[in-house]
Amino acid sequence: MSSLKGRRILYTGASGGLGHRTTLDLLNAGAEVYALDRDHSKNEALLADTPAPLQSQLHLIEADLADQPGLQSLLAQLTVDRALDAVINNAAIYPSKAFEEYSLPEHAQIHAINVEAALICTLAALPGMRKQGWGRIINVTSITLSGEWENLAPYIQSKGALLGLTRAWAREFGKWGITVNAIAPGAFPTDAEKIHPDPEGYSAMVLDRQAIKRRGHAGDIAAAIRFFLSEEAGFITGQTLAVNGGWTMQ
Repeated sequence: MSSLKGRRILYTGASGGLGHRTTLDLLNAGAEVYALDRDHSKNEALLADTPAPLQSQLHLIEADLADQPGLQSLLAQLTVDRALDAVINNAAIYPSKAFEEYSLPEHAQIHAINVEAALICTLAALPGMRKQGWGRIINVTSITLSGEWENLAPYIQSKGALLGLTRAWAREFGKWGITVNAIAPGAFPTDAEKIHPDPEGYSAMVLDRQAIKRRGHAGDIAAAIRFFLSEEAGFITGQTLAVNGGWTMQ
């Protein structure tokens, strides 16, 4: 797979359960990663796990994606001199309760972080990508779009919006050499699973539904992201890669 040496990558949720491993892989591949995450302790853990020779390539940015003016200002500074080569829209929140228990402000907050932040990041990167005639945008969606989950309606709605944007952006941006694709992770053992009251029972349920009888790990997602960022994936756009051990198949 081609090197990412010199590529500037904006990655939201970069210090989380799936982002941590991927960020390290991108750094090892030569990329310069602008890691946006609001969790200070996870950012510190990511920095501690980054080998000293690679730390100059890692730019940790603690930012609240719900602060849209602040996010726009930050991104303007990142793109003033050099283009961003890739954007990975990964950050999301996932409160769980019955649909009727969500307030309208809660719906708005989930949409702001899961969708509108992706809009802002993409808008910031687009002019530079257009000018250089090359870019990669990856939206992280979810297996929950398959319809097998309840009590996550606003989260699932937000991931559906990202899927629609993946296809719309792919159609619009392709003429500038920009590809836009989605990765739909299955059920991975990250902090997201803490919303389940019976972790062992949930894990058994996951393995029962998967064709591959092991739990997924962050390296599985990292490999998919590396592929979509590569030159080898330059003729693939508007697609969703399901990384779920064969839980759902297309």
